[in-house]
Amino acid sequence: MRLCVTGGAGYIGSVVVEKLLERGHEITVLDNLSTGHRDAVPARCRLVEGDIRDRAALEAALEPSTEAVLHFAALSIVGDSVADPLTYFDNNVGGSVSLLRAMEAAGVGKIVFSSSAAVYGAPKQLPIVETHACEPTNPYGTTKLMIEKILEASKSAWGLSYVALRYFNAGGSTERFGEDHRPETHLIPVVLDTALGKRDKFTIYGDDYETEDGTCIRDYIHVVDLADAHVLALDAMDRKFSGPLNLGSEDPFTVLQVVQATEKVTGKSIPREVGARRPGDPPALLASSKRASEVLGWQKRQSELENIVRSAYQWRLSHPAGYEA
Repeated sequence: MRLCVTGGAGYIGSVVVEKLLERGHEITVLDNLSTGHRDAVPARCRLVEGDIRDRAALEAALEPSTEAVLHFAALSIVGDSVADPLTYFDNNVGGSVSLLRAMEAAGVGKIVFSSSAAVYGAPKQLPIVETHACEPTNPYGTTKLMIEKILEASKSAWGLSYVALRYFNAGGSTERFGEDHRPETHLIPVVLDTALGKRDKFTIYGDDYETEDGTCIRDYIHVVDLADAHVLALDAMDRKFSGPLNLGSEDPFTVLQVVQATEKVTGKSIPREVGARRPGDPPALLASSKRASEVLGWQKRQSELENIVRSAYQWRLSHPAGYEA
């Protein structure tokens, strides 16, 4: 298939591109490189450097004869979305509307959308299933939910097929592609940076939650397992499936357990301190991925916690300055 991957120079997008190339697809990456990296785009891909709000860039990326889009391009830092919501709505929602307009004009009727568990907000029941109420607690989550609603409306209006994959916590790396955010805010790379001496200490935000060790519980999934789900989602649309699907490991760990797993993998002691709770952090997040398994035939093969941490650690050792190395 000829595919366009928006945000394909980013963390998850680059790994998905790697998997798509392995399966023989022809890929055009559309990325403005504001948070992505040129070196994260394989030479076999066609790169269109541009913004999803730029109609000319979209038209260039969707030619020639694109059959489907995988959409990762988004701003994604929750705290930033609270401080500057208009930028998030403009980029995430406005950009997605521009993308969909260009797709409709070009006759591209399939899209796999990178959504988020943030659409659920603070869960009322665990594990979270796709029918759980969606009540996001921050503008970032709200943008993802709005885009899902726009996808559903486009399905009704002009026959768009879509799969919205609601991620929980992605982690890990392949040999070539890994996590290089600036600044880095995700738990596993921050803990690894502390183990490698790039940070003085790691802060645990709250140790008085009603969990086994007092720290928050989260659901971690290997980025390669996520990528496999995107490939399978393309096939699911051929079988006329449209809608949202959760992607999680269904095997939760506390923040402290992630720290301990990192110490085991690296053989290094991680200095840490306990800080105050962060506003809006739910005590526990846990996905049910049963529906994704049923619809996609998806299986999690690499999402054991130590394997996630080990692959991320190996990538950071081989890329000590990230993609600038």
